[in-house]
Amino acid sequence: MDDLARVDATAQAEAVRRGDVDARELVEQAIARVEDRNPALNAVIHERFDRARDEARRAPDGPFRGVPIVVKDLDGPLAGEAYHLGNRLMRDLGHVADHDSYLIARLRAAGFVVIGKTNAPELGLLPTTEPSAYGPTRNPWDPNRSPGGSSGGTAAAVASGMVALGHAGDGGGSIRIPASMCGLFGLKPTRGRVSLGPDDGEVWSGLVVRHVLTRSVRDSAAVLDVLAGAMPGDPSPAPPPSAPFADAVGRRPGRLRIGVRTTAPAGVAPVDPACGGAVELVARVLENQGHVVEPAAPASLDEEELLGQFMVIAATAVARDLERIGAVAGREVGPDDVERLTWAYAEMAAGYSAAQHAAAVDGMHAWTRRTVEWWTPVGGGEGHDLLLTPTMAALPPAIGEVDGDGPDPWATLAAATPFAAFTLPFNVSGQPAVSVPAAAVEGPGGRPLPVGIQLVGAPGREDLLLSVAAALEAAGPWVASPPGDATDVTLRDADLT
Repeated sequence: MDDLARVDATAQAEAVRRGDVDARELVEQAIARVEDRNPALNAVIHERFDRARDEARRAPDGPFRGVPIVVKDLDGPLAGEAYHLGNRLMRDLGHVADHDSYLIARLRAAGFVVIGKTNAPELGLLPTTEPSAYGPTRNPWDPNRSPGGSSGGTAAAVASGMVALGHAGDGGGSIRIPASMCGLFGLKPTRGRVSLGPDDGEVWSGLVVRHVLTRSVRDSAAVLDVLAGAMPGDPSPAPPPSAPFADAVGRRPGRLRIGVRTTAPAGVAPVDPACGGAVELVARVLENQGHVVEPAAPASLDEEELLGQFMVIAATAVARDLERIGAVAGREVGPDDVERLTWAYAEMAAGYSAAQHAAAVDGMHAWTRRTVEWWTPVGGGEGHDLLLTPTMAALPPAIGEVDGDGPDPWATLAAATPFAAFTLPFNVSGQPAVSVPAAAVEGPGGRPLPVGIQLVGAPGREDLLLSVAAALEAAGPWVASPPGDATDVTLRDADLT
């Protein structure tokens, strides 16, 4: 039974189907792990243990019947449960969702049992998880450091072994960043692959996508098969895949042309040698697997205008979110209701015109065309199959280094930049991208810290990313933080620093 805490969700589901364990036992053990490990990490902020026990007794006979899961308290409502968006006003109001998002409904239909909701930064604005509403979530590898954000609560829950996987969302790196910081696998799907309904069509003008954080590639692929597919009214659905995503795991991808870049886009941040070294390590593995690996990347990554366009989109999205919170509160939201960074975004948005917002969207679309052509040249020609980069430009920050309620919001944004430098561009382009665990290095406090690398594919090619990631997983073993003991890790290429 203890072994089930250490395996992935696919193995847990197989154990239930074989009758080796009852769904209720599986959920009960996950609850026990949350009770044991969460006090030190603050990953799960809303428990739903009694409801989970009841739901385990009647879980649908789907591919993941009885498998425990956690849901991020930001990226979609869960009927009858707190829905606070990391905001203290919503917390004080005790806001509860009255319906499931389409994503949650599909998870439930697949047999997953939600045992709790996880911490997230206010409105998902930072690559760390330290909302003033609920306090910081801590990294299981080193509790003095962040697990990332905005899906940091989910990442800490998965990396510590509370559950095998958890729901996450990504608007600028919020799946891939915590995956890298916690030694997990994180896939950001193609824009439009997973419906954001019924409440949303395009979040942050199309930058936000949703999926899960996992320990294994096969879990991510199987859950994508559960979640993928347009719902009526979705504005920009992704083309359906030609085969189940799960089929890509273990399939040979063929000989690929892979470009490598280790300098941050537009030079926005220096790159820690450990992060660049992890890319070099994976590049060697890919070459040994027969791929062509060469220094190359889209020239558009060095266009400085993109960050300004992103800021317009993010600020206006924050202003819209505050309107929604105000509708729940029955009054206008003021600076005392939100963190300093959130209010700074709202004030920034007040200075933009509708025309400026439209221009930013147009600019991002034009940038996307220039970028995607590196993978799929217009008019023919040979493109690249994948881009390999660091997931982040820096190792996980200490708790308090990137705080949305700090005294200087612009200093907070500057401190956040190294963590989203490599991930944010591909939210703009809408391409699928993954963070793959690559190495563990000695952190500033002497404890090991995981380092991830990012692979980016052409639009719609999650299958190729899953195939290559599974080959890297098999070539590993990946570094891992066993449940309950983050010091018991396998160090690979520890001299990268």
